[in-house]
Amino acid sequence: MNPQQENLISPAQAIIIIINYILGVGILTLPRALADEVGTPDIWITILISSIFPLAVGFIILMLNNRYPKKTFYQYSYKIVGRILSIIICLSMVIYFITLTSFEVRILAEVTETYLLEDTPIQILIILFLWLTLYLNVDGLNSIARMFQIIFPLTVFIFILLALMSLGLFELKNLRPVLGGGIGPVLKGIKTTSLSYIGIEILIILSAFLTDPKKGKKVVFVGVLMPTIFYLVTIVIVIGALSLDGVGNLTWPTITLIHSFEFPGIFFERYDSLFLTIWILQIFATISITLYAASLGLSQLFNKEIKTFMYILLPVAFFISMLPQNLQQAFSLGDMLGNAAILLFGIIPIMLLVLSFLRRKHS
Repeated sequence: MNPQQENLISPAQAIIIIINYILGVGILTLPRALADEVGTPDIWITILISSIFPLAVGFIILMLNNRYPKKTFYQYSYKIVGRILSIIICLSMVIYFITLTSFEVRILAEVTETYLLEDTPIQILIILFLWLTLYLNVDGLNSIARMFQIIFPLTVFIFILLALMSLGLFELKNLRPVLGGGIGPVLKGIKTTSLSYIGIEILIILSAFLTDPKKGKKVVFVGVLMPTIFYLVTIVIVIGALSLDGVGNLTWPTITLIHSFEFPGIFFERYDSLFLTIWILQIFATISITLYAASLGLSQLFNKEIKTFMYILLPVAFFISMLPQNLQQAFSLGDMLGNAAILLFGIIPIMLLVLSFLRRKHS
């Protein structure tokens, strides 16, 4: 049976996959990273401007995919650049996806160890999360999509609830003055913000599995719009409650804000546990799709069973996740992945799209 036929997903499922994939780690780290980079309360403007780039990348990948219907990038790229160059590009993408899996699971283990399972060795947490990821992966893309569908409504509900609860700490003066430092600082943060939109690149495989490829543009637009709203609300609330200077000194400002909630007369205190529970499920789903993308790449390149590569890549992901010696090095790995994403999924698809047009016109 054709694996693409048994793993078909609807446009709605594709949208939810992209939304959850983009949010990932960014919702925890973006306020601090942008506070350091921009240095003014106009971070929310940077978020709006930066959303243009993932939209552009998504539409370019979509245009490329539409020229080779029902095929993933791994399957059609050799028709544009030849077999050898195609293998080099595709293997680079596989390395990117497995490194991203390692990065996300390392951050997941660090946060879990800090806030939920103190003194538990992160090696144990990483092995546990990777093993559960493998369990979800073996049933294919459709199972992963259903997992995302379960998580997404919970994410929206918890997010709205926590946003409303933070209004008591919100102070509008922390967001003023608007453009007091000019447009320069706002533009300075665009690269940092763009890296938080990592996730749209999953379209290189996702389009081939869509039941209705004609709705690809809607998938891209809604898939980027929703994370933009999430980021925008998060930034406004976190900066409004903690101030720009306060955010810059915190490792996980979003969690710190939620941890500070206190409501007299209500016995429940650990509101951050609500957020962390849903966030852990989100990251778990994210590493599931990145491991699947890496395994699918090797499977289609070497024409072998995908499950074989899932088992092979699991220890590889563990090894890479343990390379950073501390949290700062892990963040540096995340920055490197962002730069690699710009090259692999921002620049290369443009070049291949142009080559594809030229080749077809010439022939």
